[in-house]
Amino acid sequence: MVDTHCHLDAPAVVDAARSAGVRRVGLVGTNRDSCDAVLRRAQESEDLFAIVGLHPHNTTGFGDDEQVWLGDRARGRSVIAVGETGLDYYRDNAPRDDQRRSFEFHVELARTLGLPLVIHTRAAEDDTLALLVERAAGLTVIMHCFSMPDRLEECVGRGYMCSFAGNVTYKSAADLQRAAAQVPDELLLVETDSPYLAPVPLRGKPNQPANVVHTARFVAELRGVAYDELERVVEGNAARVFDW
Repeated sequence: MVDTHCHLDAPAVVDAARSAGVRRVGLVGTNRDSCDAVLRRAQESEDLFAIVGLHPHNTTGFGDDEQVWLGDRARGRSVIAVGETGLDYYRDNAPRDDQRRSFEFHVELARTLGLPLVIHTRAAEDDTLALLVERAAGLTVIMHCFSMPDRLEECVGRGYMCSFAGNVTYKSAADLQRAAAQVPDELLLVETDSPYLAPVPLRGKPNQPANVVHTARFVAELRGVAYDELERVVEGNAARVFDW
């Protein structure tokens, strides 16, 4: 199995993931310090890869300096995607105009570099999807921690990858579970988003990449397939999307 999206890179955590059978991990940076950290870690191991961007929360004042900095980091040898970027109106930790300006730049950077685009959206689905329709045609788009089951048909119709995290295992997530059961094989990914969203039976504890196997087993059951079959599908999709 692979973990396509996590925010942890400590050696012990990575070792635990390997012991659990997790072959590759996408390490996600969300600000300047964390992007530099995941770039360093990814250069140290063949099974760690960097995804760099500015989370919507970290886009206040986004301008030329951030564009130059991010453009330089995204050209790193170990970088497999740009993001996570998008819009977050739930907390509004950054002005919405700054979030949008950053989002637009991430889209164009992904296009320039020929890299996938990793999307974060929360309480901003309409604006997020509208901007993707307007600017991201032809790009590989990954809906990280997929959270809009009522827009599944729209996402599938546009060929967006749908990546499910540990919250799909929660009892209250019936709509999300239906979406995970319905996504076409070729658009399915799984992730941890660790240290957040630990899956059942570990809910409430700090999450880590090794736990992606719990989410994957749950999704396999939803889809009525063996774990080995889901593993083959997800690993194949990740290899295609990230070229790793």
